[in-house]
Amino acid sequence: MMKDDLLKKWLNDELTDAEKEAFSKQDDYVINKGIIDKAKHFKASQFSAAYDFETFKDNYQKKSSVKHVNWINPLLRIAAVFLITLGVYFTFFNSDLIEVKTLMAENTSINLPDLSKVTLNADSEIVYDKASWSSKRSLKLEGEAYFKVAKGKTFDVITKSGTVTVVGTEFNVKARNDYFEVTCFEGIVKVSSDTIVRQLLAGDIYRILDKKFIQYKTVEVEPQWTNNKSSFKSIPLKDVFEELERQYNIEIINKNTDTSRLFSGVFVNDNIENALTSITKPMNLTFDISSPNQVLIHGQTD
Repeated sequence: MMKDDLLKKWLNDELTDAEKEAFSKQDDYVINKGIIDKAKHFKASQFSAAYDFETFKDNYQKKSSVKHVNWINPLLRIAAVFLITLGVYFTFFNSDLIEVKTLMAENTSINLPDLSKVTLNADSEIVYDKASWSSKRSLKLEGEAYFKVAKGKTFDVITKSGTVTVVGTEFNVKARNDYFEVTCFEGIVKVSSDTIVRQLLAGDIYRILDKKFIQYKTVEVEPQWTNNKSSFKSIPLKDVFEELERQYNIEIINKNTDTSRLFSGVFVNDNIENALTSITKPMNLTFDISSPNQVLIHGQTD
């Protein structure tokens, strides 16, 4: 009752100095004052007034309950924004993501923080966290890259098609569309894609092409593309032409060409006419370079 009496006297401007001090220390003083301050500036087409204290008290309690509910949602929103901001801070400011990307007709080599070496083929990309590299050697790859891994902790290459795990070795990873291939040149490589898990030794090749798995051998000691050549063994012409487009930054248009035919061979990456001849001649195809960036491939017509 003492609280209600003070409120009534405050509304009637009848508080003594001591009562004013006591009233200003109440928990709901700010809300009470805010209601009255706003009421001074309020204008409406229909005006209603509280004729006695009990009526005002009822209205006040209703408004207070509404105020209580409305205060919760903004606070929740503020808390949510704070948590999201905190997450973004720890993600971006406590990490040092490094991205290396090559363009069409380009390749490049870089050294990782542990002095492992990565050579990226054309139109390829790797991303890794430099800040956590000493505790977790892991990177993401899109495209094709040749790795010479320094000995140390486990080294993971993560692709959309599968994961390659090594300690210290040399290997090549190709991850393009429905073409996933890992070649081990030195040491031991563990490859896992869905339920297909294999351990590769030097000379072993793991391939999943158009959802079909095979494993075979090579006598090469490094990928030929690092020596400016692209090699293929029983690969559909579709994939061969796509690689040709990457290496020369061109567009290939096929005319009456069965691109599902399998091609085995090599083309050079520094002479477009020689490269086209290497592909088309053994497949009984012809070509026209219609512009600097466009090539027409012609199949046999009846």
